[in-house]
Amino acid sequence: MPTDMWINETLYPAWGQRFRVVRELARRQSAFQDIAIFESETHGRVMVLDGVIQITEADEFVYQEMLVHVPLLAHGKAENVLIIGAGDGGVLRRVLQHATTKRAVMVEIDGDVIALSKEFLPAIGGDAWTDPRAEVIVGDGIDYVKKAADGSFDVIIVDSTDPIGVGEVLFTDEFYAHCARVLTASGLIVNQCGVPFMQADELRETSARRGAFFPAVTAYVAAVPTYVGGFMTLGFAAKEAGLNTIATEEIARRAAAAKILGTTRYWSPEIHTASFCLPPYIARHLPGKSCATAR
Repeated sequence: MPTDMWINETLYPAWGQRFRVVRELARRQSAFQDIAIFESETHGRVMVLDGVIQITEADEFVYQEMLVHVPLLAHGKAENVLIIGAGDGGVLRRVLQHATTKRAVMVEIDGDVIALSKEFLPAIGGDAWTDPRAEVIVGDGIDYVKKAADGSFDVIIVDSTDPIGVGEVLFTDEFYAHCARVLTASGLIVNQCGVPFMQADELRETSARRGAFFPAVTAYVAAVPTYVGGFMTLGFAAKEAGLNTIATEEIARRAAAAKILGTTRYWSPEIHTASFCLPPYIARHLPGKSCATAR
């Protein structure tokens, strides 16, 4: 193996990032995508799908904590959670950290992502795979929500690739319509909407689609180092208005009851509240105000 080997991300044709590779751990062409896992010099183990960085051991906590704790605590009483994608297991693990979670269903289309994550990224999923509250399904998320019963979930978390290739169907009107149907009356959905400095169309178009099925549509931000280009936006669409403006003190109370307060490295009650306060360059792609005052 060369002593100076690098991997270059291919998300953008004219701009990107690269990692020095210590060693390649796995490479597999699944039925859906090219999967690679390597040991990096700076970020621990890294998963790459079709040339795009998906997760690193060093900073996965930022994305995973914000994708999970914000919606579950904004809801406040989430017992049944549906996860679409997230084959590395990190979202599932954090959903199950909430003492209020009674059932977590994870639907990942690519079983090879799950298998390789269990083998080469075991710390990310931890013991979530064997938790009795977890149901892990290798299958199509679109098909699952089509068949799911009305009002069967409190929160839906979509952790997908960008709306190209295998992830494209998770950004359609049909998908959001079914999500709205299967959510309870106070239910909500979150999904990654890209880095708006480079992917503004993704945030704008996704928000417009969700707005056809949810009365309260906004987004919040997280600073994930390996998602280059500034803030990552996480789309937030709820059936009930005001879930993005819960007071910091109430979020802290809910986090204590869920037994996650003090267990996080990025999320905090203060970060939770502040994450909905968007810079104007991001807010202009969304309906409503850029920063609502917490109740």
